[in-house]
Amino acid sequence: MKTPRVSVITVNYKQREVTADLLRSLLLAGYPNLEIVLVDNESDGSDREFYSGLIPEITYLYSRENLGFAGANNLGIQAAQGEFLFFLNNDTEISNGLIEHLLMGFEDSTVGAVSPTIRYAENPSNIQFAGYTSINPLTGRNHPIQVQPVDGWTESPYFHGAAVLIPKRVIDSAGVMPEEYFLYYEELDWSVRIREKGYRILVAGEVTILHKESISTGKNSPLKVYYQTRNRIRFMKQNSRYYRLFIGFFLAFSLPKNLIRLPEIHKKAFKMACQDALLLGKFGWKDPINFLP
Repeated sequence: MKTPRVSVITVNYKQREVTADLLRSLLLAGYPNLEIVLVDNESDGSDREFYSGLIPEITYLYSRENLGFAGANNLGIQAAQGEFLFFLNNDTEISNGLIEHLLMGFEDSTVGAVSPTIRYAENPSNIQFAGYTSINPLTGRNHPIQVQPVDGWTESPYFHGAAVLIPKRVIDSAGVMPEEYFLYYEELDWSVRIREKGYRILVAGEVTILHKESISTGKNSPLKVYYQTRNRIRFMKQNSRYYRLFIGFFLAFSLPKNLIRLPEIHKKAFKMACQDALLLGKFGWKDPINFLP
C-alpha cells in the first residue's frame, strides 16, 4: 500500500497534557510517513521544549494572540508539507491503522474529505458522530448520526471538525478554513465550500477515534451558547436560500424560547450573540468573548 506524506495538524489551547496524550497516540499509530504540526494558540512558545521531548521532529508553531479554531488550523496549513492534511482535535486519540484506512477513501477521485467514526472517550460504546444530517432550513440546525453505519463508507453533507483528512489539492481548490466564525460552524461552512467544488464527503464506518468532547469550551458553557448562536445566523445568511424563512422562525420562536428557558449567564451570552449577528454584523474579530457572572 502507498504511504503518502500525511501532515497531522492539531491546535493546543492551554491543555498541554491533553495534547500530549494525542501525540503519544500518534506515535503508537505507526504510520510511516507522518508529519506532526502543532499550533500552540495564545502562547508565548515556552512549551516548545516539552513537545519536542515527546516528538523531536515535531513542527511547533505558536501564536501570541488567540486565532480561534480556524485561524490556528490555517497557520498549521501554511507550514504543512504533506500531500494529505489530517486535522485532529487535541482532545482526541487515534489507533493503529486508522490513517491507512482513511486514505483508502481517496481511491475515488471525487472524494474531497474523509472523517472517521467518532466515539466518546468517556464511554466508547456510544457513538458521537457517524455522519451528519443536512441543515434544517427552518431552524438552521443539524444533528450527528449516532448509529453504527451499515456500510463501510457513508456519504455525509458535512465532515466533523474534530477529525478529518483532506488532500492538499482540495484545500488549494476550495480555500482554507473560514476564519470569520472563530469557533463553531466553521467546519460546516468549509464542507459546503468543498462540496461546491464537486467533491464528496465520506465517513469511514470501520475505524474510530476517541473524543473527549468540548474539553476546551465546556459542554454547555456561555461561550458555546454565544458562538453557536452567532455563527448559526452567519452560516444561514451565507449559505441558505431560505435565510428569510429561517430568520423569521428564529425571531418568532427561537429568540423568545431561549430568553425564557436559559439560565441568566447563558441568557446574557445568547442576547449578545443576537445583537452581534443581527444588529452589528460582528464576525471575524479575534478577541474571544468572556462571560463572567
